[in-house]
Amino acid sequence: MENTNRCVFGLDGIAGFLIAVVLLLAILVGLSIWGVKTQQNVMQKPYSLEKANEIKQFGSTREQHIIIKDIK
Repeated sequence: MENTNRCVFGLDGIAGFLIAVVLLLAILVGLSIWGVKTQQNVMQKPYSLEKANEIKQFGSTREQHIIIKDIK
């Protein structure tokens, strides 16, 4: 049985391979750009801590913590 239906430039040949590679690279570029834009948007709105004195810590005593004092 002879294979006479070979087509190098068909979808199962080089053209299909190039389409798949271009599609994967386009997805990679799109996700990278989306990630960078998301990081830039988050960077513009930093986390802020309000009423820090009202935060309570449970299950720990002051003696268990190492307190480092600045030497001036």
